[in-house]
Parts: sequence; C-alpha cells; structure tokens
Amino acid sequence: MTSFLLHMRPMFFGSVLGIGGLANGWRMATRLWGAPMLIGEALAVLAFGLWLLWSVLYALKWLLHPGAARAELNHPAQGLIAALAPVSTLIAAIAIGPHVPLLGWSLFIAGTAGVALYAAWSVGGLWQGGRVPQEVTPILYLPTVGGGLVGAIACATFGQTALGWMFFGMGVMSWLSMESVFITRLFQHTLPAAQRSSLGMELAPPAVACVAYLTLTPGPADKVALALFGYGCFLALVMARLVPWLRQQPFGPGAWGYTFGVATLPLAALKLTEQGAGEPVTQMALALFIAGNAIIGWIALRSVIGVFAFLRRPAG
Repeated sequence: MTSFLLHMRPMFFGSVLGIGGLANGWRMATRLWGAPMLIGEALAVLAFGLWLLWSVLYALKWLLHPGAARAELNHPAQGLIAALAPVSTLIAAIAIGPHVPLLGWSLFIAGTAGVALYAAWSVGGLWQGGRVPQEVTPILYLPTVGGGLVGAIACATFGQTALGWMFFGMGVMSWLSMESVFITRLFQHTLPAAQRSSLGMELAPPAVACVAYLTLTPGPADKVALALFGYGCFLALVMARLVPWLRQQPFGPGAWGYTFGVATLPLAALKLTEQGAGEPVTQMALALFIAGNAIIGWIALRSVIGVFAFLRRPAG
C-alpha cells in the first residue's frame, strides 16, 4: 500500500475528466440519436467511482506521506496539476447528480468552493514571479481556465446561471491572458518530451468554453459558440500534426491530460447540433464522437494494462 500511495499522482484525477466528458457525450447522443442510455450512465457512474477512488487514495497520501504530497504540490512545473482534484469534483457532481441529487449538490458546492479557493491561491503564487521558461506549460491553465470553465458548466447544470457566468468570466479571461504566454514559450523553447502531454491541456479551453457557453445560453447556437468550436477544431488539427512528436514521450498517466479536450470537442459539436447550428457541424459531430471514443478507449486500455503490470511487479 505504501508503494502504491507514493505512486499516486494528482494527474490520476484527469481520468475523471476524460471519462466524465465521454459520459456527457453519450448522454447527448442518447437525446440526439437515440443511443443506448445505459452507456452514458455507466460511464457517468465509472467517472464518479474513479473520482471516489482517487480522492480516498490522495487523502491517504496526505495523511501517511505528507512530505511527498507537499513536494508534489510545490513543484514549480507540475504542482498545479493538483487543481484537477476540485475540478474533477465538479465533473463527479454532474455525473452522479441525476442519480443521487443530494450527493450531486454536495459535490457541486464543495467543487465550486475548492476551485475558487485553489485558483486564488495558485494565481497569488504565480504573481510573485520567479518562474523560468521551462516551468511555463499549459498546466498553469488548470486552476483558473479549467476550474472556471468547468465551474460554469456545473453551475448551469445545477441551475445557478448567474454564478455560472461569473465562473465563465474567470475561465475565459484567464485563458485569453495566458494563451499568448504559452504560445510564445513554445515558439522559443522546445518542450521536453517528458512535458509534452501537457499540450493536451492546450486543446481543451476552446472546446470547454464552447460547451460552457452553450450550457449557459440554451437558445439557438450563435456565432460566438461557432467561433469557439472552430478554434477548437483548428487546435485538434495542430495536435494531429504533432502526433509523431508527442509520441516521443513514453505512455503514462499524463496521457489522460489529452482526454478532456478529446471528449469535449465532440460534446461541443453535439450541443451545437442540438441547438440548431446546422451544417457543417452536424456532419462533423458523428466523426468527432467516434474519434473521441476511440482515443479515450485506447488510453483507458493502455492504462488498465499498466495498472496490472504495476500490481504484478515483485515487492521491493
């Protein structure tokens, strides 16, 4: 158990975002195309189960190995991955809310509070400066951009539209202010292979912003939503062009960093279709949905194989 806890990383919460995003896509596919409801709800329960598992293990790590957990949190390049804990709590709330409303509301309240507090704490640290270019990666998006935009989706889902627009503002303004910083760093400094999975977080903001915007404005889709979706599609093409370069990083838990954007881009296409965007989005929706399921399924399969390989290793 000690060895397993020491290998527990906040990045594991990324699986909740990927599976939870896929669950929401299947829920939408049920409404649009009559896809089996059981698939979406099974994925939602799986996302909640993963969140519960990682939460318990991460809490035990802080309880039994506080030095190791604190060292991770203070790491200049990787520390802010801990933002996935409150963000995944919101995903878990959306996943379980339709089945256990009281639990869903409790997680929603805890998640929104956690996102706001952790974002303020992390930005307060960033404003003090002292970072070198090698420490500036899209991981810095997680507390404010990821937290703000997922917070907006969760607020809209739980009927808190005014609060949702506030979180949307936090997410979008943080994204716009940091985007040029990351792109400039990428232009000037090669991203080491060990950090390249962080680019998966570069893919997510426009897609998540599109879903958040559409969830907050349930009327007909407008040009703002289409513009956000278009930028998300462009980034997906860039990521596809980079696949050989990205694969120079060995497979590991960081691969889940790709999955939220991969799951949310087809979800954005499905929501645009539902809200009357018309062509060419309706033609793209099915292809993106199939691709998202295939990519996340492959990452999940590789992860399960990796877990079994870890468990079968000789002790010591």
